[in-house]
Amino acid sequence: MDIFIIEEYNNGGHLIYAGNYPGAFVRGKTRAEALEKLLAELRQYADWLGLSMDLSDCKVTVLQEKQSELQIGDADSDVHFETEIPPLTREEYESLKALALKSARDFLTLYESVPDKAGTCLSPRKTFYGEIPRSAAKMYLHTKNVNNYYFGGIGVLAVNEPNIYACRKAAFETLEVQPDFLANAVFTDRDGEQWTLRKVCRRFVWHDRIHAKAMYRMAIKLCGKNTIANPFRFAL
Repeated sequence: MDIFIIEEYNNGGHLIYAGNYPGAFVRGKTRAEALEKLLAELRQYADWLGLSMDLSDCKVTVLQEKQSELQIGDADSDVHFETEIPPLTREEYESLKALALKSARDFLTLYESVPDKAGTCLSPRKTFYGEIPRSAAKMYLHTKNVNNYYFGGIGVLAVNEPNIYACRKAAFETLEVQPDFLANAVFTDRDGEQWTLRKVCRRFVWHDRIHAKAMYRMAIKLCGKNTIANPFRFAL
């Protein structure tokens, strides 16, 4: 099996994406530390999707590297994969959309299973976007509220209500009204970050996984493992 990786790095750490598994990622202080986590991440990702994946003899190939000025250690990212630029086929689009919607639906399932949505067992900590969300309610709000930001990156008007699944689904429907959306045009936002439809889909899954994992681990400590849904199939 070939695994194609894209790496974003600086002195603060390394963020490595599995390019052929949209949204799968690992982090580490060094490339070696991050790569040590890669097979476990891919097994978890495959389990989430109900796939059978033989990782006993895999080859890792670096497709792209980017030295970044962002806070990579906190998963700040703006890398635009070179593989995300070509036009989309309808089949690939439907697959990416289904993945992004499954991720949203599973995030909502996880959130709704947490009995104490306002409670937390985490200590305060600041990151590049301010205080980390520490309760399930705040993690959910933060994750839901990137819908209009990500879709805005490709010029699609979107809202963040009524829930993470419904707003994402509605935004895809708005996108599909555009006759040339499969051309996968490259947009540049006001901060200079480049976006394409492929990148939006990948970023949704990536961002969902970051905060779903944080919510799951916090919630089982706070409320007990047996009460919390685990649709992403996270390991403890």
